[in-house]
Amino acid sequence: MATAVTTAPGLAEVPDVRDWARRAGALSPVLAVIGLLLVPGSGGAQGGTGGTGTVADAASGLLVLICLVRILRGGTRPLTRTAAVVLGLPVFGVCLAAITSNDPASSLPGVARYLQVFVLVPAAVLLMIRDRRDFAVVAWGLVGLALLQGAVGVTQYLTGTGASYQGEDIRAVGTFGATDVMGMATVVAYGLVTVVGLALGSGPGRARTAALVCVGLLVVPLVLSFSRGAWIATVLACGIQLLLGGVRRAARVALAVGALAVVLVGGFGVGSTMVEERVTSITRVTAAPDQSVTDRYTMWAAAGRMWRSEPLTGVGLKGFPQYRDSNASVALSSGSDTAGAGAGFRKQPLLSPHNMYLLVLGEQGLIGLLALAGSWLALLVAALRRRRAGADCALVASGLLAWQLIDFFYADIGGPSTVLMSVVFGLAAWWALAPDAEGPVEVRGA
Repeated sequence: MATAVTTAPGLAEVPDVRDWARRAGALSPVLAVIGLLLVPGSGGAQGGTGGTGTVADAASGLLVLICLVRILRGGTRPLTRTAAVVLGLPVFGVCLAAITSNDPASSLPGVARYLQVFVLVPAAVLLMIRDRRDFAVVAWGLVGLALLQGAVGVTQYLTGTGASYQGEDIRAVGTFGATDVMGMATVVAYGLVTVVGLALGSGPGRARTAALVCVGLLVVPLVLSFSRGAWIATVLACGIQLLLGGVRRAARVALAVGALAVVLVGGFGVGSTMVEERVTSITRVTAAPDQSVTDRYTMWAAAGRMWRSEPLTGVGLKGFPQYRDSNASVALSSGSDTAGAGAGFRKQPLLSPHNMYLLVLGEQGLIGLLALAGSWLALLVAALRRRRAGADCALVASGLLAWQLIDFFYADIGGPSTVLMSVVFGLAAWWALAPDAEGPVEVRGA
C-alpha cells in the first residue's frame, strides 16, 4: 500500500464548507466575541481601564468559562510551562500595583480589566484553537468583522452620517459611534494586517485571491477613519510583514501600493483634501501641533510625573484620572469634542494618556511595565522564531503583534474594541506558544 506524506494544512488551503461549518461551531465562543462587536455600544469610550460592560465583553467572560469547564472535564494540563509563564507574567505587575495603590478598592476593576484583556481571554483563545485551520477560521472572522465595520464607515462618509470632523459629519467610525472614533479604525486595521499576511504567506489560489481583494476593500475605510495612529501602525506593521516575506517582494508591493494611492487619492479624490491635511499634520506634531496633539503631549508628561513619584509600583490601577490634574500643565484642555454618528455634541473627558506604555508606567510603575511589555515581547520573538514553519500563520501573528505594539505608542486600552485586542493576542499566542502550532505531519494511506 502506497503512502503519501503531506504537511499539515495551512491557511492557503481552503477547507470545504462542511469543514468550515464544523470548525466554526467548535470555535463559536471565540467567533461570538468577534461578531458581537457589530452591536452598537451605548456608553462612551473610556480610556485606561474603563469601557467594560458591552455584550462582547460578556461573551468574552462566557468564552473563559467554557474554556475552564473544558479544562476541568479534560483533566489535562491546559498550557505548557512556557505559555503559562509568558501569559501569566502580567498578573504579577497588575496585582502588585493594586496592592500598593493608595486606594486598593478603586483599583479592583482595573485588575479585572487587565486580567481579562491580557491574560484570561488570550489564554482561552489559545486553548480553543486546535490547528492551523482553526487559526484560519478565527483570522477570517477578524477580516469579516473588518469588512462589515468598514462598509458601515464608508457609508457614513458618503452619506454624511459619520462622526464630526472639521465641522462635517464624515468621519468613518462604524457602529462604535462618535465617542470611540478609534474603534472602527482598530478593527479595520486588524483585518487589513491579517489579509496582508494571508496574501503574502499563501500560494496562488482562492485564499490568496480573496485576501488581495480584501486588502483593496479595507484600505478605503481605514483612510476615511482619519486616524493618524492607525495609519502609522498599519503602514509599519505591513512593512514588517513585507520584509519578512522577502525584500524583492516588498519592493514590488511598495510600488504597487504607491500607484494605488495615487489612483485613489489623486484620480478618484477619495477624501483627498482632508486626507492630505491629516497626513501633513503628522509631520507638524512638534512644529505646529493641533489641540489634540497638545493634549496628548501634556498627558504623556503627566504620566511621566506620576511615575517619578512612585517609580517601582506607580500610583495604582485606575489612578491616572485621579492624579492627572495635579501632574498636568495648564495646556491640557477640558476634554475632546465629539459629535455626529447619531449622537449630539458632548465633551469626552481625557481619562488616559493615550499611550499604553506611559499609562502602565504611571499606574503600575517600572515593575508593571516590565511584566506587561516582557510578555508582549516574548510573544513577538516566539512568533518570529516559528516563521519558517508556516509563513501564513507567522506573517499574520507577527503583523498583528507588531501593529498592536506600535499602536500602543498612540493609544491604550479602553472602549468596546478593547476586547478584540484580547482575541488578537490570543490568536498570536497560539502560533507563538502552542506546542503543536507548527502542525504535525499527516500520513495517509493511498
